[in-house]
Amino acid sequence: MASRTEEFDMRFAGLDQWSDADFLMALWEGQMRAVASLGPVLSDMATAANGIARRLGGGGRLVYVGAGTSGTVAWQDAKELGGTFGWPEDMTIVMLAGGLQSEPGVFNSAEDDTKAAEDEITRHRIGEGDAVIAVAASGSTPYTLRAVKLARERGAYTVGLCNNPDGKLLTTAECGIFLDSAPEVIAGSTRMGAGTAQKAAINILSSLVMSKLGRLFDNLMVGMRAENIKLHDRAIRITGHIAGCDARNAESALEKAQFDIRIAVLIAKGHETAKAKEILAMFNGNLRAALEYKD
Repeated sequence: MASRTEEFDMRFAGLDQWSDADFLMALWEGQMRAVASLGPVLSDMATAANGIARRLGGGGRLVYVGAGTSGTVAWQDAKELGGTFGWPEDMTIVMLAGGLQSEPGVFNSAEDDTKAAEDEITRHRIGEGDAVIAVAASGSTPYTLRAVKLARERGAYTVGLCNNPDGKLLTTAECGIFLDSAPEVIAGSTRMGAGTAQKAAINILSSLVMSKLGRLFDNLMVGMRAENIKLHDRAIRITGHIAGCDARNAESALEKAQFDIRIAVLIAKGHETAKAKEILAMFNGNLRAALEYKD
């Protein structure tokens, strides 16, 4: 029996002959269903985020695992954590079947390579301090399942996201989350509904994790890296807003802090640079807690 993501939904029979408007409406509705699938599992997402944050807060690494479209979605989230939240790249591992630079042919066939999954788990020494987010539309991808099984056996906290209610990933992972994105409009094309649901879920999950780790203040990205002109200006506005100072003083504080917004806020509040770094370190980078600190 085919998995849910492989079903032929006969509501869309004759799709190739539909008008442009009807064709696009069907795909749009599929995307809306995909995003809506997160609503019923928000409590599960919170459970997952808390489990991940506990491991990362203790010095663990965040590991993303996937193959095909699912792996690419995971990789996209992983590579944005540094710029958005200042999460260290050396504390992020991406296990994508076939490798990050794989050719199209390898990209598809690599999902069956369980030996590669074993080798990667061993090479990276995934263990009890780490947290794993694994994604598979079907929930049965051999590479992903093997990686999660080994990671869990080695003590890592494991989260599995899949779009099939019978997916083995839901029970292989410690925290399994079913995204009910429904059968695809274009049968089996999981880059569509399933992929959209996965991207939304991972983005939401990692954002909550980073918030729990103090990488946000209110809704502001205080862990952000100011790596271009736009972000440079944003850093000045964020620092000024939180510290209650003008742009000139905010920029001066940022320069002393080497454009670490959290340290800059503490400097703008009257601390010397070395003391600001010391205080922030005391609270594992959590600016809100650092601002409440009294000498």
